[in-house]
Amino acid sequence: MKEIDALIKKALKYKDNGLTDHEIAEDLNVSKETAIWLLNKGKEKKPEGDIKVGWRSIGVFPSRMSYISDALCDVLLEEMENKDLDINTIVGIAINGIPFATLVAEKLDLELAVFRPHHEKQGWFSSNYASVKDKQIAIIDDVVGTGDTFISAIKATKSQKGNPALCIAILNKRAQNDIQGVHLRSLIRSRVI
Repeated sequence: MKEIDALIKKALKYKDNGLTDHEIAEDLNVSKETAIWLLNKGKEKKPEGDIKVGWRSIGVFPSRMSYISDALCDVLLEEMENKDLDINTIVGIAINGIPFATLVAEKLDLELAVFRPHHEKQGWFSSNYASVKDKQIAIIDDVVGTGDTFISAIKATKSQKGNPALCIAILNKRAQNDIQGVHLRSLIRSRVI
């Protein structure tokens, strides 16, 4: 219960600082339903089947993020070979996917695009990075839960005339191996049993 109390406190602090329910869920790596439950101080029925993921041990040191990115590169290269993909641009999903996507793009000498999801709209690509137009895209994020963030990135990529060929996450909380017909690979898969 101590950990739940700490999460409630953190969620309420984020809310006081102006973050939306969606942004709180993203930062805490929980579903939006779990974030809302935390914001209600755990008074309602707890959503089932969610897990809290913390990256602090990895995220504090860039060298550790680099090691994880090496594994992501290996998965990406494997998929490129097995599925005969010609990926030329890596999309990092804000916020937590960006550092990993940056490292993967740098290690494989590929372009980097940054996608900023929005909880009510499609989201957008930052104009400070590569365009996805006419590119073969691999989309990277840290965690996939409901898949909504990847779905948003896939739709935005298609609307910009790019081809989303692969989704990659460090942790997959879902049972499915694809998101809207785009193959999904992860380093780790979690299951609530």
